[in-house]
Amino acid sequence: MTDHEKPEGLPNTAVERYLERIGAARPERADAGALRELHLRHLLTVPFENLSIHLGQDIVLDEKALVDKVVEARRGGFCYELNTAFAALLRALGYRTELLQARVLGPDGRVGIPYDHMALLVEDADGGRWLADVGFGDHSHLPLAFDERGEQTDPSGVFVIEDVPGTDGDLDVVRDGKPQYRLEARPRVLADFEAGAWYHRTSPESHFTRGTICSLLTEDGRVSIGGRKLYRTVAGERTERELGTDEELREAYRELFGIALDALPAGPAPREEGTRNP
Repeated sequence: MTDHEKPEGLPNTAVERYLERIGAARPERADAGALRELHLRHLLTVPFENLSIHLGQDIVLDEKALVDKVVEARRGGFCYELNTAFAALLRALGYRTELLQARVLGPDGRVGIPYDHMALLVEDADGGRWLADVGFGDHSHLPLAFDERGEQTDPSGVFVIEDVPGTDGDLDVVRDGKPQYRLEARPRVLADFEAGAWYHRTSPESHFTRGTICSLLTEDGRVSIGGRKLYRTVAGERTERELGTDEELREAYRELFGIALDALPAGPAPREEGTRNP
């Protein structure tokens, strides 16, 4: 076990609170089946959202602060926040977990900035290795077999993890034939992601500063708020409606995501690009 894999000492009370937050039972073993359940429950209960950026709230890459945000404040976050918190839970439950950096692949094939995205490499008690990612919005519902190079069927589509020729072991994660992000297999530590997180919460070129998003997987589809629009996808059919008043917007955040807001975030919905939209 490397220094990157060592558990951070999440207290047992915090573990129990986290499991309660996502509606999951404590697994008897840190096996693949339990990992799949934890991953899915996280996606169904903890939203992918960038509200802190538009509320003027600081985003600190600190494991305890991020676990508290998810568990005690009952908020969500974007990749650095959600996958850091989930990694802390997994380590406390006995999974060996590494942070991996990735660069999002645009429609034109261009890669994003270094440390554009965080994903997780998780090893279960039986030695199986899994790519877990609860911080990429609309993505795989279940962990992907990290060492599998064939097609992997997920409720959200068909995924392939491909070796990238001419690189030092980089991998492309592809969904339904469309590349999602380029993953570097070398383990990283949380501090390595500071520059990427700073860029995404401050740069006018960042997808996250251009508008607000709050999105959650549901049992039959997905529900999202982008700006003042409510989007619902049920059985593949998407509808949208305007949330015309501040109270409608607050109520939607409360009812759909369990987020109570004193002040409303400023900003329109993100423009339609990439995976990170409603």
